[in-house]
Amino acid sequence: MGIINDLWLGLQEFGQFLPIIMMFIGVIIGIMVGVLPGLSPSIGVALMLPVTFGLDPMSALVLLVSVYLSSNYGGSITAIAINTPGTPGAVATTFDGYELTKQGKPLYALITSLTASTIGGLVGTIILILFSVPLASLALSFESYEYFALGVFGLTIISSLAGKSPLKGFISSGIGLLLITIGFDTQLPFSRFSIGIPDLADGITFIPALIGLFALGEIFYSIEKGDNKKVEKAAKVDLSKTLPVKQLLKLKTLMLKSSVIGTLVGCIPGAGGTIATFIAYDNAKSSSKHPEKFGKGSLEGVAAPEAANNGSVGGALVPLLTLGIPGSASTAVLIGALMIHKLNPGPELFDKEAGLVYGIFISLFFANIFMFFVGLMGNKLWIKIIAAPKSLLYPIILALSFIGSYFIQNSVFDVGICIAFGIMGWLLKRGDFPTAPVILGLILGKMIEENLRLSLIKGDWIDFFTRPGSLIIIILALVSFFMPYIKKKLMKKGK
Repeated sequence: MGIINDLWLGLQEFGQFLPIIMMFIGVIIGIMVGVLPGLSPSIGVALMLPVTFGLDPMSALVLLVSVYLSSNYGGSITAIAINTPGTPGAVATTFDGYELTKQGKPLYALITSLTASTIGGLVGTIILILFSVPLASLALSFESYEYFALGVFGLTIISSLAGKSPLKGFISSGIGLLLITIGFDTQLPFSRFSIGIPDLADGITFIPALIGLFALGEIFYSIEKGDNKKVEKAAKVDLSKTLPVKQLLKLKTLMLKSSVIGTLVGCIPGAGGTIATFIAYDNAKSSSKHPEKFGKGSLEGVAAPEAANNGSVGGALVPLLTLGIPGSASTAVLIGALMIHKLNPGPELFDKEAGLVYGIFISLFFANIFMFFVGLMGNKLWIKIIAAPKSLLYPIILALSFIGSYFIQNSVFDVGICIAFGIMGWLLKRGDFPTAPVILGLILGKMIEENLRLSLIKGDWIDFFTRPGSLIIIILALVSFFMPYIKKKLMKKGK
């Protein structure tokens, strides 16, 4: 009865004119933020923060969480259309989404992505409403041992992303792990491997590296192959090739499972949606009846990361609202918004401002539904982007890549980082090395190093195996790593 009363209070808070209008505006702005390379959800939320100064707390927070939610979906649009993940969380979507576009089936990928994102967001919201406090307590019990194990778990996904050559996958991930050592030491107050360049003292800026590796790397490789001269035929898309509902219904179990994975990973402060998408993708491939289709245009490969990505939004709000601990970069900005409006996140917020908290939950629910309809209406626009001649499209992508890289820190050096990683992406593609493990190394490297060193300062190697949480995650990591090889052997025996 307590939750029902709180939900009723929340509905009364949200069901006013201004919060509803702010939800509509937030969803549209969020999709635009996601589409533009370089503008991550956290940047989108931060950009909208000054707009909320004159708003009441309910309207302000509804606007910000709507931007946060829909920008996570928006990143998949360019990932599918032009192999350029609009947000870090959309990296895994490029593996199969762009392959479907090259096959002339972008609507298959776009509709799957939209549906999975919506279901992920709804599941995350429902879990947020029902299990906020218990999930927050679980997340709070994690220490450096569990975070290290989680990072290792993430690295085991390389076996799924490496394609036919696991060795090349490990070499790629090794490049990412080496690059993340540039910058300040995780424990000592000095910079490493910055070769006397002040701009490298803080390390490599992630977003320009991401944009360069995927967007510029793809462009350089396509130009070398001469694809830009034969695009007019390849880019023609049959709009009648929409996704049959039957095929979408086959993905329902996977979407629900991936949504739960995304929400649970999102609950862990610092883990975030990007790690959740890789874990969900790996899980989907390991449990699939057709793992060989992954990376070649599998709908499962689009549905899993997108459901996890939006599911992580509800998860990240759990530690924020219940404990005052940000679960992601975007929720760190949301803490600022709460404080601007003289609200202290934590258990007291649920007691003193139950209507506000549950109003935010309800706004997330309706924002997901509105996002679905906006996404459906926008599909034809995304198709026009895909069908544009590459001789026109490539300069636009290059311009957006440079602008997005520059505005992260207003730094020309970051544009140079983008170009350097573009050249790296091109060279890796030429050698048939997968680029995704490089990003995985960049994402997880700092987390693994920092928590390994911290754990060894506190104790010994044995502690990783005596703590139930870290032991369970390490066992899952071993299962995840060896599962593709075991499946291959079983399939050979079956033949």
